[in-house]
Amino acid sequence: MFPAGPPSHSLLRLPLLQLLLLVVQAVGRGLGRASPAGGPLEDVVIERYHIPRACPREVQMGDFVRYHYNGTFEDGKKFDSSYDRNTLVAIVVGVGRLITGMDRGLMGMCVNERRRLIVPPHLGYGSIGLAGLIPPDATLYFDVVLLDVWNKEDTVQVSTLLRPPHCPRMVQDGDFVRYHYNGTLLDGTSFDTSKGGTYDTYVGSGWLIKGMDQGLLGMCPGERRKIIIPPFLAYGEKGYGTVIPPQASLVFHVLLIDVHNPKDAVQLETLELPPGCVRRAGAGDFMRYHYNGSLMDGTLFDSSYSRNHTYNTYIGQGYIIPGMDQGLQGACMGERRRITIPPHLAYGENGTGDKIPGSAVLIFNVHVIDFHNPADVVEIRTLSRPSETCNETTKLGDFVRYHYNCSLLDGTQLFTSHDYGAPQEATLGANKVIEGLDTGLQGMCVGERRQLIVPPHLAHGESGARGVPGSAVLLFEVELVSREDGLPTGYLFVWHKDPPANLFEDMDLNKDGEVPPEEFSTFIKAQVSEGKGRLMPGQDPEKTIGDMFQNQDRNQDGKITVDELKLKSDEDEERVHEEL
Repeated sequence: MFPAGPPSHSLLRLPLLQLLLLVVQAVGRGLGRASPAGGPLEDVVIERYHIPRACPREVQMGDFVRYHYNGTFEDGKKFDSSYDRNTLVAIVVGVGRLITGMDRGLMGMCVNERRRLIVPPHLGYGSIGLAGLIPPDATLYFDVVLLDVWNKEDTVQVSTLLRPPHCPRMVQDGDFVRYHYNGTLLDGTSFDTSKGGTYDTYVGSGWLIKGMDQGLLGMCPGERRKIIIPPFLAYGEKGYGTVIPPQASLVFHVLLIDVHNPKDAVQLETLELPPGCVRRAGAGDFMRYHYNGSLMDGTLFDSSYSRNHTYNTYIGQGYIIPGMDQGLQGACMGERRRITIPPHLAYGENGTGDKIPGSAVLIFNVHVIDFHNPADVVEIRTLSRPSETCNETTKLGDFVRYHYNCSLLDGTQLFTSHDYGAPQEATLGANKVIEGLDTGLQGMCVGERRQLIVPPHLAHGESGARGVPGSAVLLFEVELVSREDGLPTGYLFVWHKDPPANLFEDMDLNKDGEVPPEEFSTFIKAQVSEGKGRLMPGQDPEKTIGDMFQNQDRNQDGKITVDELKLKSDEDEERVHEEL
């Protein structure tokens, strides 16, 4: 695109008489005699030997035209040619500046039309001729091609070739635009193109020719226009360099890529808002979201979906471009929103990489998966409680059985106990489940159902786990199936009351002074079945009893003697319960 400043050359002016001569000479060429009957012609003879398919306008009286011509006599001898001088004729038609025959011969002509004109002497230079060039009573033959036509009353002509269905904004004065264009003269001769890069400029600030300033107004990003600009709103009488002649109408085919104003703020559009939004993202929150990023014309430059991984970041802390920092605040979990970011809140005049050009407006279609704050605790919501009175609730150390469904906040299911056909088992406070779930299972009644929202720092953290993305907030629905009082730390078995006074004698079933594994196992199982004691819940009883035997068989000789047998209370008097 050329600037609106002064051109680099000016049109050479010819004497009016010679200019008139050049005009006259542009019509006829080797057509034979002036009249088939040999008599004088009464009017100009016009042969339209090439008519373009499209003719948006025809030459009328008072129009300014530019054309090439060859002028010859009846015998074919050339007397003048604009081609020889490599200079178009540029003149107003029908105001007496041309010979009458040429004035008449140009009427109704289309751009790129070719005509042969036969001009009789009385409509040319008559009985006087033109000294040294055209003899008296000469019939003139002109071969003419029209290249341009305009009128001083013309305005910029705008034709919309393609308008996108969605138009977020239209170009106004003072806006900064990026667009592609092809520039041609009215006859189709190309003089410039934006080539690989867009043309970037302000509109209505004098940086463009006036006609382009006008022609861009009201355009939408992605719109295609044809803009025809008369010379007095383009480069006028002087033209521009060697590519735009003086008094040339210009035709631009324009594709608007984007538009913004330096005063623009981030624009937000909610595409989908899930019901029941009780919390909105704020500065300092850590968010996981998917996005498609595109330019204003729809060109995709990046997508988290293509990597099959959310973008994870803190918001409002400067980790992402300012416009995205602003655009994500106030979002709900599960919300879909469109964020339009002007370049001064994105990557500015320089852009980044090879996909985001300088001064580009960016559009992000965002799906918020989840967010949390490092200070968040487990959110607990009771879904239902049993109708009967609940006198005991779960506490640290309890052995619990529960069913659960675990999912991400976007509804993606991760795990469920129902897949295993049996409840999950855990001892609360024993570090057997994630901290947030452990917390959420405390204080429950048997039969109670809860919903738990567990932030990642109380779940699987930044690294995630198998099947769980890093920094993921987890949603649990849990139902407590049963609970049992747990055992103190380090205990495998506790007595419900005091142990037997003669414990070793009761355990030595065959009274041989030693207790092998079989006798030990039979004795412990009898205590459990009689309700005198209980094993650690949640473990294989055989393994637990085997571990107890190993603890008492201190010399590891496969039997327990009276000297080896000791109660836990004897080893740790601070414990309330006694254990073998």
